[in-house]
Amino acid sequence: MELRNLPSFKRVVVKIGSSSLIDKEGALNISQIGNLANQIAGLKREGVEILLVSSGAIGLGIQKLGFIRRPKSIPEKQACASVGQGMLIKFYEQVFSQHGATVGQVLLTREDFSDRKRFLNARNTMFVLLRMGVVPVINENDTVAVDEIRLGDNDNLAALVSVLVDADLLILLSDINGLYTADPRFPSSKLIAEVKEITAEIEKIAAGSKSALGTGGMITKLQAARITMHSGITTVLAAAGEREVIRRVLSGEILGTIFWPLSRLGNRRSWIAYNSTVQGRIFIDDGAAAALLHKGKSLLPSGIQRVEGDFQIGNTVSVIEPSGREIARGIVNYSSKDIEMIKGTKTWERARTPGRKAYDEVIHRNNLVMNV
Repeated sequence: MELRNLPSFKRVVVKIGSSSLIDKEGALNISQIGNLANQIAGLKREGVEILLVSSGAIGLGIQKLGFIRRPKSIPEKQACASVGQGMLIKFYEQVFSQHGATVGQVLLTREDFSDRKRFLNARNTMFVLLRMGVVPVINENDTVAVDEIRLGDNDNLAALVSVLVDADLLILLSDINGLYTADPRFPSSKLIAEVKEITAEIEKIAAGSKSALGTGGMITKLQAARITMHSGITTVLAAAGEREVIRRVLSGEILGTIFWPLSRLGNRRSWIAYNSTVQGRIFIDDGAAAALLHKGKSLLPSGIQRVEGDFQIGNTVSVIEPSGREIARGIVNYSSKDIEMIKGTKTWERARTPGRKAYDEVIHRNNLVMNV
């Protein structure tokens, strides 16, 4: 049997979607969850740390509350999430306990990733759970997080969790075998076994299909893969119904589609790139763009043309080149008001203005991430 040349993975995030957890009648797929728990518990005993990102709360709530189809209003979705989340974690507790494993519920929102302190707190909590032998079962806190429901998928959440905990591997389990050259229902479509770069052609292939209960599609899986690839994390998209799918992926068996990692960003830079909320934009000239892109320089006031947004010291901003393309994100040393005062100036000019030379750089290279 031909195998992929994979390293030994020690920390793995597994995401399973609603369509793989809930049947057509809206009930939990008991055999699927039992199989999943058996695999995770077994690998855990072998020393592999596994975190589970699980969809399904809203889907269960839909069935419990008697909705015929997925509700459209935010309050109704939140009500379904409130009811379904308790049902979901209760079932996970029952199933994992049969295999001698303890689960811990972790509900996250975008703010837990965008605020640096909350990001670090969530990270530390995850590490403690793993150290204590607990399997974290993670979901978006849909009951209160309006924006998360509007975005509507756990693929990106799984990618952000992978970055949060410095995972080695993300496995996205779905109701399809992987990424295909066309709609997999067409006989002519072929499975794409590996992706080394997410190109415009790959994005074009990924039509955003949706199921009745799930909210993600292939587009959201590509978005997740882009995050993990640029964070140095391997990602595999495979069918949840495959026998022993997690163990077989870890062994290197060629299942689904693998997205190979690119160079790994440090944890702080990964946070800047993918987790922090962008508070404003800085528009720079050609000279500054060349210095950032080709010379590895910091962003100085002399290359700044204008500022957009109201932000403070320590906020994350987007850096825009003259063509209008975002080329970087970074943490600023100056507020937007101060940058308006010092933009276009040289160091010696700023030195003449009392209190306006706290730093030479508006964004230091160490706090700058290119080509986000």
